[in-house]
Formats: sequence, C-alpha cells, structure tokens
Amino acid sequence: MTSYNQIVTLDNSAQIHLVIKRDDLLHPHISGNKFRKLKYNLEQAKFLNHTTLLTFGGAFSNHIAAVAAAGKEFGFKTIGVIRGDELGSEIQNNPTLAFAQSRGMQFEFVSREVYRLKESSELISSLEQKWGDFYLIPEGGTNELAVRGAEEILTSDDTSYDYVCCAVGTGGTISGLIRSAFSHQKILGFPALKGDFLQAEICKFAAIGHWELIQGYDFGGYAKVTPELIEFINDFYQKNRVPLDPIYTGKMVFGVMDLISKGYFPPGSKILMVHTGGLQGIQGMNQVLKQKKLPLIITND
Repeated sequence: MTSYNQIVTLDNSAQIHLVIKRDDLLHPHISGNKFRKLKYNLEQAKFLNHTTLLTFGGAFSNHIAAVAAAGKEFGFKTIGVIRGDELGSEIQNNPTLAFAQSRGMQFEFVSREVYRLKESSELISSLEQKWGDFYLIPEGGTNELAVRGAEEILTSDDTSYDYVCCAVGTGGTISGLIRSAFSHQKILGFPALKGDFLQAEICKFAAIGHWELIQGYDFGGYAKVTPELIEFINDFYQKNRVPLDPIYTGKMVFGVMDLISKGYFPPGSKILMVHTGGLQGIQGMNQVLKQKKLPLIITND
C-alpha cells in the first residue's frame, strides 16, 4: 500500500483548499508515523546484528502494536515493557496487547512508578539482565533515526501547500516535518496531551523557526475524548470516507477545521493534514465508550 493525498469536503467562503495525506494506508499494521519512525531503526538494528527489539508503551499503544508487527514481518523477537502491572492478567481483553502477543511480542509489565524510570540506565540494565541483548527503541519511537524517517513524509508533490498540520505525541513526526518542509511552508502541530514540555523535546531535533504548537485541542489530555469529538470523527468519516483515530489525528483534524471556521488561515490557503495512523486504537477506545454508554466511533458502514 502507498500514501496519497485526498481532498477533504469543506464548506467555506474563504476558498480554503484542504487535503489529508493518507499515511494511514502505508501498511495494514505498521501504518502512519510508526512506519516512518521504525524504517531506519529496523535498518540500524539489522546493521548492528541485533535479533531482539525492546520498547515501551501503554495499554493501547500504537507503537507497541507497530513494533510487534514489524518484528514479525522482519524477523525480530520483540519485547514490550508495558505501563501498568495490573494489565498482565488482561491481555486477551485488550485488543492492542492481544494483537501484539499474536505477533510474537513478549511482555514485561511494570508499575507506573517503575515505568517513569524508562530512560534510566538502572532500568535498562535490569532489562538486559533478564532479556539479554536487545536494540532499544524509545517510547513512541522517537529518536534521531525516527525523525529521519519522518522527514520523508513530505515529497516534491507537496510543495504547493502553505501549511502542513500534524498531531504531536512525542515530537518525532513534527520534527521530521520541520526539517523537510519547504521554505514557504509553516508547520502546525496539535499536541495530543497537556503540558509545555513538547517545545523543548522538538527543539532537540529541529531548529526554532517556521513552526508552531497549537494548544487547546487535547480534549482534556492524552487519550481523553468527549461526545463532541466522537461526533466530529463520525461525521468526518461519513463525508470523506476517512477514518480518524480519537487520540491523535482526530483531534488534529478537529483543530484544523475549527481554525478554518474562525478565520485563522488567510483566504486561499492550501493546507495539508498528515494522517499519522493509529486506527488500531479505535477498538480499545470503543470498549471504553461502550462501558460509559457513549456513542461509538464508526470505522465502516
């Protein structure tokens, strides 16, 4: 499968041209920014003769699912260090973890307190003692090689766009976009979680300049949703036949459409939104929504 740009249905008087880049279609299970972030990390792991990948993630992590799928496809053993030691007995009730396990991933369930130490040498050493040698991929997959992969999202076909928009989690994808953007383009990032630490994280990889983080569209924080967001995602699907995940891309698209309605973009602007995948998380979110007796996210008719 390949990525392509799709025009978005838009009712506006400012002649805004809105397009979504369907990076969610890059691969059935290693889609969107996960495909981009893992590309050069997998090459490096093979170059260094590693046979095992170890990484970190939460209960419904897109990254965990993608690493497990990549390991299965490219011949690596995979280990997922999962936040929440109570999840060890709930694997089969969790669609993300069940999928990862079906692709051969082994799990290390740790408490939230231990998980906060995921970048410490002490924890890494203890994991090496238990699991042996491994190639370490950080939570969310963001490192220099991941940013290099994200640089490839934009191509020469995208030069006509004035704005490029994406969701922001750990900052790797937007860093790649900033580094590869054409001189006339402005990159807008829509954080999926609260906090002002992202600016510093992005600046580790990209220079200050033609980019901005747009706050106020996190809907309460990471993995938080509202009936308004779910209604928007379902309406967008009905109009455009494009499924959106509720954690990242759904919030970004909502933000872009809201800014258009408020006149943020000059008349005639050409806007490219990057679909970073994450659709595997919808099944888990729908479990939560069903428990709360809220409307479910539609992914097909």
